[in-house]
Amino acid sequence: MNADLTGKTGLITGGARRVGAAITRRLHAAGANVLVHYRDSDSDASKLVAELNGLRPKSAATVKAELLAPIAPRALVSAALESFGRLDLLVNNASAFFPVALGAIEASHWEELVGSNLRAPLFIAQEAANELAKQEGAIINIVDIHAERPLKGYPVYSIAKAGLAAMTRSLALELAPRVRVNGVAPGAIAWPEDGQFDPAERDRVIATTPLGRTGTPEDIAQAVHFLACAPYVTGQILAVDGGRSIYL
Repeated sequence: MNADLTGKTGLITGGARRVGAAITRRLHAAGANVLVHYRDSDSDASKLVAELNGLRPKSAATVKAELLAPIAPRALVSAALESFGRLDLLVNNASAFFPVALGAIEASHWEELVGSNLRAPLFIAQEAANELAKQEGAIINIVDIHAERPLKGYPVYSIAKAGLAAMTRSLALELAPRVRVNGVAPGAIAWPEDGQFDPAERDRVIATTPLGRTGTPEDIAQAVHFLACAPYVTGQILAVDGGRSIYL
């Protein structure tokens, strides 16, 4: 496996912060040009792209878009072509994550959670497919271990990620043999910044993780890099979760 991505272009949705930024840095370090999508993180995106261009001039760019907007998929792909002339890798990382109890689910919750975690990745992949096929490229979807084992209190999110897992396998068939499609399913990597998990719940999650600790965004980035370069792997979802999914 050749891990060098020199000359290739990657589009990372939600690529300005947290796990997305780690993926962006990892692919850039491997030689790729990177297009960083963001919605509200203007400052983070600008700082990250300035950092990367300081390391390798004209190797990083940004694109701002609301992924639920109908024009977003075409805008993202067009931005990649305008910035770098090609598209080799699509990483569907952007995601909404919040709980909604059964009985309180509203259409707006469905639109945001399913929209960001399933609808947007599908339509972006569809828009990018022809350009990716030209380069024998790849799509990598950031799924979740709770696509297979739902997270209590998060039914809509779990449904959306289950759909993304199914989409990953379906597109692997639809886009073969020119485009490979895989997924990475994180476990406890980066806790939500809005305090959704209190300290006791965090301790419980770690206690049910065989490796006994949380992972890091770099762990996810490493898995994405592997799948970006693995020429005979498609239709697979790699759990990066410290073994938690075998315990649940």
